[in-house]
Amino acid sequence: MVLTSCLKKEESTGALARVGDQYLYEEDLKEILPADLSKEDSILFVKDFINKWAQHKLLLEKALLNLKEDQQEIDALVAQYHEDLLINKYKEAVVEQDLDTVITEDDIEKFYGQNKDIFKLNEELVKFRYLYFGKDILNPKEFIKLFRSDNYESDTLLMKNGLQFKSFNLNDSIWVRYEELLAKAPFFRGIDKDRLLKKNNSFQNEDSTGIYLVDIKDVLLRNETAPESYAKETIKQMILHKRKLELIKKVEKTITEDAIENREFQTY
Repeated sequence: MVLTSCLKKEESTGALARVGDQYLYEEDLKEILPADLSKEDSILFVKDFINKWAQHKLLLEKALLNLKEDQQEIDALVAQYHEDLLINKYKEAVVEQDLDTVITEDDIEKFYGQNKDIFKLNEELVKFRYLYFGKDILNPKEFIKLFRSDNYESDTLLMKNGLQFKSFNLNDSIWVRYEELLAKAPFFRGIDKDRLLKKNNSFQNEDSTGIYLVDIKDVLLRNETAPESYAKETIKQMILHKRKLELIKKVEKTITEDAIENREFQTY
């Protein structure tokens, strides 16, 4: 919508509004005026924008008039912020271009070995396997027997019958949060945690929906050291952050040394 249809412009200047010797022109609003507004909504939008523009200019005038003593300090802060912004943008560009983002298993293992003390758990971890099936399943005793056997052959047979189960997980080599165990087997919420969180602990429970079988293979408690496999993603982020800081420090050092060598930077 053409703005001249919304508001009458000041004849001598072609402006929509004026505060002191500063003018707001139609061109200033063209890019911010939504294209899908009705005529009435466009008028309201433009009037609101003009009022906010005027308030901003009037407040700025008052501030400049009444805060002259603070002006130099404000200008210095603005200049410092501008410089810091440019420097940070340059550092980000250098990091994006030159940062080595390849992290090997050896890198992870080395970092973990050197910093084990910082990887303390703030929650319990467990390794567990479980099987959950409905009461209408055929041969439930056979599936219970296979689950308790806990060997390759029995697990293979269970997986072949996986479509008969409501849910299951036979991989007990991965550390997971205790809360994930509770999500898979809700009946655990009624069991004392100290009784539950023990190595080689087995449970069988039945409710109105079906039968749960759970084997807890291993447990790590709060404040114990997190295993490397569980901390892996955190370690990767920490390695990248360390490399980023080292790269920035190297850039700062190189720039300073080059400036000294080229006599761009001298101390007296």
